[in-house]
Amino acid sequence: MTKLLVKLFVKNYEATQLPEVRAAYGKLSGLVGIFCNVLLFAAKFFLGTITASVAITADAFNNLGDASSGIVSFFGFKMASRPADKEHPYGHARYEYLAGLTVCVLILVIGVELLKESFGKILNPTPVVFSPVTLVVLLLAIGMKLWLAFFNRSIGKKIASQTLLATAADSRNDVIATGTVIVATVLSHVTKLELDGYMGLGVALFILYSGINLVKETLDPILGKAADEELVKEIERRIMGYPGVLGTHDLMIHDYGPGRQFGSVHVEVAAEEDVLESHDIIDNIERDFLEQLNLHLIVHMDPIVTKDESVTNMRHWLAQEVKKVHPELTVHDLRLVPGTTHTNVIFDCVIPRGLSQSDEEIKENIGRLVQQTYPNYYCVITVDHSYTEMI
Repeated sequence: MTKLLVKLFVKNYEATQLPEVRAAYGKLSGLVGIFCNVLLFAAKFFLGTITASVAITADAFNNLGDASSGIVSFFGFKMASRPADKEHPYGHARYEYLAGLTVCVLILVIGVELLKESFGKILNPTPVVFSPVTLVVLLLAIGMKLWLAFFNRSIGKKIASQTLLATAADSRNDVIATGTVIVATVLSHVTKLELDGYMGLGVALFILYSGINLVKETLDPILGKAADEELVKEIERRIMGYPGVLGTHDLMIHDYGPGRQFGSVHVEVAAEEDVLESHDIIDNIERDFLEQLNLHLIVHMDPIVTKDESVTNMRHWLAQEVKKVHPELTVHDLRLVPGTTHTNVIFDCVIPRGLSQSDEEIKENIGRLVQQTYPNYYCVITVDHSYTEMI
């Protein structure tokens, strides 16, 4: 069914890297979600009314909220596909993240409202009318929600959309919520106990818990989540595969929405090589990353002295020694400036986030370490902070 819908409504559905194709997938998901959830809301609201069940009514409004989420997703993807303009040179893809956050807020609002209704039912219980028709309709609702979860998860994975994956998780949660309603209805009928309000309370708490977790997940890319570890490894592997590249560091990835990633990185080349040849390598790296990974990568060329034995030996020695200060420290851009009384060792030191030592403490410890072996060497250190974990 999912493949059929995709083939019918998504033009060029295999080209998921294209913004217009991604938008078509997102809009399809939104429309399918709106249709299914409105249908479920109407059926459950009718059943909740005639059976006087707050749990069923609560579950109905949960579906109505999901329909609203579908509307938000639809317009979110539509706006995210708009091209870049003068005011927004990086495009509008972050609208997808904002749509996902709005969906999560709607889930929380519904959870709060259901919580209030359930408390009212606990304080003022009313009998729930049991009907086999009710059971059948709720079981059919579970089946539809399971399919929606699979549908959104399938599309979410295909286009790498956190918004659709969150929507899929919400549909899965609805299956659990509706299952709880069925249990409440059957138990209330069998035991004659008024469990409806308590089950409704459980559903509301579950919705709130899921909503809070979804908010955290959708906030991550908006706040500037660290680049995906696999992407970082792939970038490093590709760069190191170019002839003439000696090393790479200081990678930064900026996420302006799915399919809108920009980055910068330093690439080390031999200082003795022809600068035009080295620059040609840099141009090839930037072009290949844009064409193959759709990553706008700006490469800074770092010339490294490779034929001065004293510099080479110091670079290799220092790279190992700084591990004694902290195992995750790395150094780059090292050069030696000899003087009449001492030699300056000038280099950058990359410090990972979260270290208990301050930048000044790191520099003092490294300087002390160098002077234990080279008394006439003085360190001039520029501290860099790591934004990605490059090995």
